[in-house]
Amino acid sequence: MLVDTPNLPPQIHRIRAFTDSLRMSKNPVEIFSEYSRRLGDTYSFHFGGVQKTIVTCNPGVMQHILQKNYTNYRKSDIQVKRMGHFLGKGLLTSHGEYWLTQRRLIQEGFHKDKLASFIQIMDEVLSDSLARLEAEMEGGPIDICPLMNELTFRIVTSTLFSTRLSDSELATVSDSISNIQQFIVRQIVQPYLNPWFKVSGTLNKYETMRNESDNVFRNNITDRRKNNGQHTDMLQILLDARYKETGIGMTDEQILMETMQLIVAGHETSSTSLSWILYLLTQNPDCLIKVKKEIMDNIGDEPINIYHLHKLEYTIQVIEESLRLYPPFWMVDREANEDDEVLGYFIPKNSMIISFIYGVHHSNTYWDNPEKFDPERFSKTNIKKQVPFSHLPFGGGPRLCIGANYAQLQMLMILVTIFRKYNFELAQDHPVEIGPMIILRPKNGIKMKFTKIK
Repeated sequence: MLVDTPNLPPQIHRIRAFTDSLRMSKNPVEIFSEYSRRLGDTYSFHFGGVQKTIVTCNPGVMQHILQKNYTNYRKSDIQVKRMGHFLGKGLLTSHGEYWLTQRRLIQEGFHKDKLASFIQIMDEVLSDSLARLEAEMEGGPIDICPLMNELTFRIVTSTLFSTRLSDSELATVSDSISNIQQFIVRQIVQPYLNPWFKVSGTLNKYETMRNESDNVFRNNITDRRKNNGQHTDMLQILLDARYKETGIGMTDEQILMETMQLIVAGHETSSTSLSWILYLLTQNPDCLIKVKKEIMDNIGDEPINIYHLHKLEYTIQVIEESLRLYPPFWMVDREANEDDEVLGYFIPKNSMIISFIYGVHHSNTYWDNPEKFDPERFSKTNIKKQVPFSHLPFGGGPRLCIGANYAQLQMLMILVTIFRKYNFELAQDHPVEIGPMIILRPKNGIKMKFTKIK
């Protein structure tokens, strides 16, 4: 029920929004935060001077959009059209009945018993990858971002394809994902350039990259169909899954799209988060000591299993606090199907709504001393005091990221392995700052020095 005289959120002038679009392409978090300081936790502006948009870092508004009235809000053109153009139609890029059907089908692969079966694969990949990277790690300060990216990428692709992709195939897919993501960001924040991207051949260049990476997966899916061996990986789960209504499985093209989207969502979120975690621990050595002690007390040198990982309560608190300060998904966008009203604000039909997750995570309204790294915020006692929807590192509501538990498992495996083998410290005189794209990356990387524990 709409109020008789609903209020429109305060607005940034359209000309100001247009002139800010170049700055927005470089650091949208900085611009959104600047607008929030001027206008409050909910305001409106025209994205790139074009798209009418409401931005909020109010947990009540976010909960309404993502949970309480989520059926009124579809995924925006950013995800359905821009990302969908390169990633196809899958969980990340669909909504409505198709999304719900796919979610129910695919979530079987993310049950805890399935995830536990991936631990051995993860451990083997980690041991192999770190052995190959050890000379580089011990040769002096290195940027940990590509290091973490390679570890998580190899883990995700190995849990998807236990038969393993070749190094050249991995390089093709990894380079394609990174380059296309940067291009999508330009399409989003500078939409007036999209006609030029098309006529200049720029769009075609990135479509060619996508086709090359698609062929890597298409060939592996075709081979698996032919061989039909016994496998315990995610690909086999997708191949074996059947729709309840028909008893029919997904087509190869559906599996291709879902596979690519699982890789995109499943490796960079974790790798970026791991980079931030290691950085924060170098800045808080007392926390690092506690994490290492907890790992040695509960696991020591034993092979890692799922029961060990459940005991790492403080390490999990460190992960959660790192995700608060540096959420991988720094915003979530939706579009209104019909006019709506929440907390006195009028939301017009078809307007875009951005839940500014970084903004609420850093708000002193909902967090004491929000810029301080304090894992105790997520202790069993303190977590009960949190305002609902004030901590959303993986989104919220029915569309909570399907791979959230997988991401935590992957991060724990990598942290335990690194802490048991290496000491590390931040390289001197290396500035660290955010560089938000689709994922909240470190702008200039994070350089660290590793020394092997004798």
